[in-house]
Amino acid sequence: MVYVFLAEGFEEVEALAPVDILRRSGIEVRTVGINSNIIRGSHSIPVITDLDINEVEPDDELEMIVLPGGMPGTLNLEANEKVQSFIDYCVENDKYISAICAAPSILGHKGLLNGKTATCFPGFEKELQGATLSSELVVNDGKITTAKGAGAAIKFGLMLSSLLAGKEKADALEASLQCK
Repeated sequence: MVYVFLAEGFEEVEALAPVDILRRSGIEVRTVGINSNIIRGSHSIPVITDLDINEVEPDDELEMIVLPGGMPGTLNLEANEKVQSFIDYCVENDKYISAICAAPSILGHKGLLNGKTATCFPGFEKELQGATLSSELVVNDGKITTAKGAGAAIKFGLMLSSLLAGKEKADALEASLQCK
């Protein structure tokens, strides 16, 4: 199971492109709203989530969490205790954590990027405390995947697909989406 957390002000493309790609890959994905089942993105697009955060708990079915960027979505995710508990669960249980745009800052503030290579939206580099910064669009380092921003959302989704469904499946999907 993959949970994609959506908080008011999330970047729509950064959340929904990976959801689409992961579902096309046969991965079970649920969007999770912070404090509501209708979350308005940073461009005022309302999205109806699959679940409210109060309906989910981390468990053995969890494979990955996805933290989209956007403002103030990133700040709203970071301020939510339940999102923080999911991040902690993933660290303690060797599960995947992925963050795009400004959201890698959440991981940097928790010290989770120490000794890791990571990327983020330009201007947030100082928030990736302890990370070796990369100029790549998408970076995977162990169980943590980071990406630059909305323009990297499809590549980000394909990396997540590769991690969970295998490189062959992700490559076939990339070809079918005409990303090459």
